[in-house]
Amino acid sequence: MTYVIQYKNGKIAREGKGLSFFYFSPNSSIASIPTGSNDINFIFTETTSDFQEVSIQGHITYKIEKPRQLAELLDYTVDGNGNYKKNDFEKLDERLINEAQTATASFIREMDLVDSINSSKELSSEIYQNLKDSNAISQLGVIPLKINILSIKATPETQKALESKAREELLKKADLAIYERRNFSVEQERMIKQSELNTEIAIVEKEKEIAEKQMERDVAEAENDRKIREMKVTADFSVESKRQDLIDIQVSNEKKSAESQGYAVEAMIKPYRDLDWRLLSALNQQSGDARNNIALAFRELAENAGKIGTLNISPDLFDMLLKQEKEKR
Repeated sequence: MTYVIQYKNGKIAREGKGLSFFYFSPNSSIASIPTGSNDINFIFTETTSDFQEVSIQGHITYKIEKPRQLAELLDYTVDGNGNYKKNDFEKLDERLINEAQTATASFIREMDLVDSINSSKELSSEIYQNLKDSNAISQLGVIPLKINILSIKATPETQKALESKAREELLKKADLAIYERRNFSVEQERMIKQSELNTEIAIVEKEKEIAEKQMERDVAEAENDRKIREMKVTADFSVESKRQDLIDIQVSNEKKSAESQGYAVEAMIKPYRDLDWRLLSALNQQSGDARNNIALAFRELAENAGKIGTLNISPDLFDMLLKQEKEKR
């Protein structure tokens, strides 16, 4: 993972990654450049747009893509033991950190404290893009691989204030959640009661509908009963009317019959109307019945009682009449 360049008499004799060779040290120098990925940790203190200090901690992962180009700008010469003769490799880290800090400062100063604390992802993207587009970094033959922002913190006092504010916000959210939960419970209870009320109303409406149907049925039955009674009354009236007509006819017939009988009787008795009753009685009596004759005699005596002075009737007459009556029985 090491790119080796051998300079001999001021000129490049050989170069490449992972070379192994012997060289004559009095007239040769060796530059050893690591081509694997390297990490640099950094920590910055910047000021936000609301004049609050924040501490940014992270690390940069980079790779030397063009080691020969880097060797022309920085001294990576090593001694016979493989140790760097100068600390130019540290300059590369410093330049990367400076570029990262410049990008961080321009980014953080445009944000307030709260937004900057929550901008780790955006800040890492900003630093990565700035390093990738930097001419100074590209001239060194270095490319950034990844930027990680580990933390963005405010000062302890400010952090406590933020924590207090956040704690209050959390308490408010908790109270709001409790309120919403209670409100939800109340709303659910209201909905249940409303549903029960709607059910009761529906039951009452159904009972009312049933009662109306029952009433309509009762009215219909009463109407049918009335019609039946009217039909019966009409039938009875018709029968009675027919019966009255029959009676009138019977009466008329009986009257006519009686008139005819009366006319017949009148015609029958008309010849006897001017006759003496005595004659009629004599004609009507049975022949040989002495009692009728005696009765007529007594009637004549009664009618002429004023003209009779004394009347003597012998007991033998009554005995004879009584005897004849007994014999007849």
